[in-house]
Amino acid sequence: MFAFAAAGHADELSDIQAQSKQLREQNQALMKRLSDLEKRQEKLEKQPTQAAAPRINPTDAMAADLPYKAYVKAPAPVNDDICWKGVCVYGAFDMGVGYQQHGSGYSPYSANPNAYLIQKQNAGSYFGVTGNGMSVSFVGIRGKQEIADGLYGVFNLQAAFNPASGMGDNGLSSITQNNGLGGNLSAQNAFGDSSRNGQMFATAAYFGIDSPTYGAFTMGRQSALLRDGTINYDPLGGAQAFSLIGTSGTNAGGGSTENSILDNTYKYAVGIGPVRLAAMIGARNGSNGSAPGNSYFGDVGFDYMGFSVDFTGGKIFDSVGTVTTPLTSAQMNTAYAAGFSTGSNGFISGTVSDNTVFQVGAKYTIGPWKFYGGYEYIRLENPNNPLAPGAIEQGAVLVLTNNTNFNVAKIAQTGWVGVKYAITRDLDVAGGAYHLWQNNFTSTAATAQACAVNTNQSAQCNGAQDMVSVLLDWRFAKHVDLYGGLAWARVSGGFSNGYAAAATNNSNTATNPLGPNKASSYNPTVGLRYQF
Repeated sequence: MFAFAAAGHADELSDIQAQSKQLREQNQALMKRLSDLEKRQEKLEKQPTQAAAPRINPTDAMAADLPYKAYVKAPAPVNDDICWKGVCVYGAFDMGVGYQQHGSGYSPYSANPNAYLIQKQNAGSYFGVTGNGMSVSFVGIRGKQEIADGLYGVFNLQAAFNPASGMGDNGLSSITQNNGLGGNLSAQNAFGDSSRNGQMFATAAYFGIDSPTYGAFTMGRQSALLRDGTINYDPLGGAQAFSLIGTSGTNAGGGSTENSILDNTYKYAVGIGPVRLAAMIGARNGSNGSAPGNSYFGDVGFDYMGFSVDFTGGKIFDSVGTVTTPLTSAQMNTAYAAGFSTGSNGFISGTVSDNTVFQVGAKYTIGPWKFYGGYEYIRLENPNNPLAPGAIEQGAVLVLTNNTNFNVAKIAQTGWVGVKYAITRDLDVAGGAYHLWQNNFTSTAATAQACAVNTNQSAQCNGAQDMVSVLLDWRFAKHVDLYGGLAWARVSGGFSNGYAAAATNNSNTATNPLGPNKASSYNPTVGLRYQF
């Protein structure tokens, strides 16, 4: 019995030893597999994954961020916005150098300090400092703070300035600086009418409430809906050196650049799925002796599978336009003799109109490509509420007003197309073509006959403005990009009336190869832009 018991005990011990060895070997294999999996997991976490790609919105993303580049996409940059408790400081500086075939001296006041789009006084060439070629220089402060569950208070203040002079943008002062030189084109420097006319916060000064569900309601000084659409659907993004609808505010302002940013506005915008709706009212300052008058805008747009489109319409009363000619010495003396106060921005002249406008813009994103297109229709008619001399226009005094310039309605139409291609994540190439044309809105037989003989005999003759441009933009460092491009611009017919470069012989004593009713200029420009 003892012998059998000893033999059974030995067999049980042998089985336990074998099982223990087997478990140890399995444990070692599992530990090795776990170590390999942890190393693989760590390696994968350091790389972008295919699963992350679908979260990108093709409508809002840059072409270089689309899913097909997910595996080579760099890690998301660290957010280094200058913010504290929901309040952020932001801005941009933009300055460079350029050449203009037909140009004029740099303006220290204007938001468009160079004559990128050829002007009346431009005849000889210009080479030197350029500013705001890609975007207007500015410093701003904005905020968004939660004031209730799902409800936020928002505000935005933005001051625009000339980067070369440090002076606040003031288009009207750039014109009145040349007052007294109205009859001497060669003595005038570059100037341009603008919606930024010396205000402390010339680009934006508004506040309101914002709800992700119910939309945003804001009040104050804001961009017109037309300006928002013009910039969004411009292949050059409103770049003043390369875009006709960027350097000229006619489209953004519905017939007058001064209407592209308006005082006393109330704006409401809401998104419902892929559809967005917006409405805006701009109120007159409260006096019939001020301009512009009341204005009304509406917008309907949607996004779908990389395609975006907006339809915008508006009505503007007592719009002041064609503030493009400085006063002569005789006109200045007449204004002083009449006892007019100069106001903060001096004396100006202008035509007054009631404007009706419709705009449609579209863009489509596919891979590294973005395609753009747009059309705008503007109808200008004599005002129902004529403005008398002495009316105030953004700090300037209208000493000469023309309330009957549109006895025949002026129809101005603009069409544009363009494309942008992301060569790499940090290098884009873009190009655009723009064409603006007007009808013959002369109201007298003599003027109509003169236009039939030569279309630049009057600014009321039919005519056109054109621009074709190409641009390279290289974001070589964080917040900084280097850009360079070439634009060709031309005016013809009624748009070239009074232009020095449209004369049979210009100041270079060379015969105008385009003939007496056209003027053109090419403008290569390079610059550096810092954004924060």
